This record gives sequence, C-alpha cells and structure tokens, in this order.
Amino acid sequence: MFKGFYTAGSGMIAQQRRTELLANNLSNARTPGFKEDRATIRSFPEMFLARMDEHSLPTQHPLHRKGLAPVGKLSTGVYMQETLPNFIPGSLLATELPTDVALVDIFATTDAETGEKGTFFFRIEGPNGEEQYTRNGSFALGPNRELMTSYGAYVLDSNGDRIQLTSDDFSIDQDGRISETGQVLGIAFSQNPSRLVKQENGIFIHPDGERLLDISQEEVNMYYNIQQGYVEGSNVDAGRTMTDMMTAYRTFEANSKVLQAYDRSMEKAVELGRIN
Repeated sequence: MFKGFYTAGSGMIAQQRRTELLANNLSNARTPGFKEDRATIRSFPEMFLARMDEHSLPTQHPLHRKGLAPVGKLSTGVYMQETLPNFIPGSLLATELPTDVALVDIFATTDAETGEKGTFFFRIEGPNGEEQYTRNGSFALGPNRELMTSYGAYVLDSNGDRIQLTSDDFSIDQDGRISETGQVLGIAFSQNPSRLVKQENGIFIHPDGERLLDISQEEVNMYYNIQQGYVEGSNVDAGRTMTDMMTAYRTFEANSKVLQAYDRSMEKAVELGRIN
C-alpha cells in the first residue's frame, strides 16, 4: 500500500519540475538566442515481487520444501533525469541596430556516432576572465565603447581580445570582420553542444573549462554567416509549450487523485482496525 504513495508522489514531483522547466521556456520565448530546455523523464528500477510458498514432496515421510512463487514486477515511480538544451536555430529578427548581430548556421558537421549536429557560438569573456559562449547577439557599446553583451560581458575577437570601437559608424561583414578595427568576431564551434553546461543569460561553458575551437580564421569545411542589424530569436514554440504544460498539469492532477484514493483506503483500514 505504502509503495503506491511513493509511486504517485514521485510522478507528481517529476511533473512539477517539468512544469517549472516549461514555464521558464515560455517566459524566454522572446529572449534573443534563447535555447529551450527539454526534460527526460525515466522510471526507477522495477521491483520483482515473489510469494513465499511451501511445496510437499511425495516421499514416505512428509517433506516440505520452501520456495518463491513469482508474482510480477512493480514500478517504483519516475523522476526527471536531466534537462538538455535544444540547439535548433531560431528565426532572424530585424532590429536595424548596428550592434545587433545574428549568427546563422550554414553548414556544420554531424557527429558520426551520436548523429548530433555541431553548433556555432559567439565567444565572450566571463567575469573571471574565462571564456564563455552564447548565441545571443544583442550586443551594446560599453562605457569605453567596448562591444559587450546586454548583461555586461565583453565580446571577444578571433584572437581572444576585447573589441573596442571608436564610433557608432561601423559595419560587420558576413565573415564577421569589423570595418573600423579590422578585427574578426570570435566564433567558436562545438561538435557536441549537449555536453556544454547552460548558465543564466543564455551562457554556455565547457564542463572541463576547456576552450572550444575558434573557426573564424580556420580553414575548415564548415560555414556560417554574420547578419548585422538582426538577432536570432528564441527557438521556443509558445503554442507547443502551452500544450505540454497542460499535459504536465493533467498528469500531475491524475497522480494526485491516485494519492487521494490511497489515502482514503488507508483511512478505511484504520477504521477497521479500531472496530476489531
């Protein structure tokens, strides 16, 4: 009986966490470069149930042998194993601001073992000087006219240096070259982007602290375009996300009703125990 409480309760917890994840996706549906998170829900290992039994052997003197008679398997509940970002590119949104830059994937290699397609990122400088990565190209000019992200991180060029401009009159070509300084926007490439760790503000970091390959000046068989005056929109499908939230809510509600049914059954058992 008590196993049913744990099974239904684990289902409620998993759906609550999934609802929170979907709500975060929906709240960032208009955040430039945001990559939606997807949850993977798995079942706990099943328990094998058996009944203790006793068999009589046809011998001259009565002989009894104890054994186990299989009953079946019992599920012990589910849990949300992990969340993985979806790196499908978002649509381009025109802003006509010179500091807004969109990174467009043209061709990226696919991993032969996992079938995962690689992804390009802007290189940015973290608060402790470490290298971080983002798809959010909504940049701005800092106090000293450095090219920065909207949350205050420095944008790096292909050499890992900060980009400092002298005026607002500059252009960036499709290869990422800045007309005013001659610097090239640093573009990193990850063959397995799902291994990256997602931080707040749409930032990604390497789990081992390593730097990704900068391909903005490398001769590789991968192509991208830089579009000035545009930003990459979020890849969240608001309609589908709302539908998934309703499904998660109904699943949560169904588990809660099962929990209530177990609770009423336990109340009846207590009442019978008192009568006896």
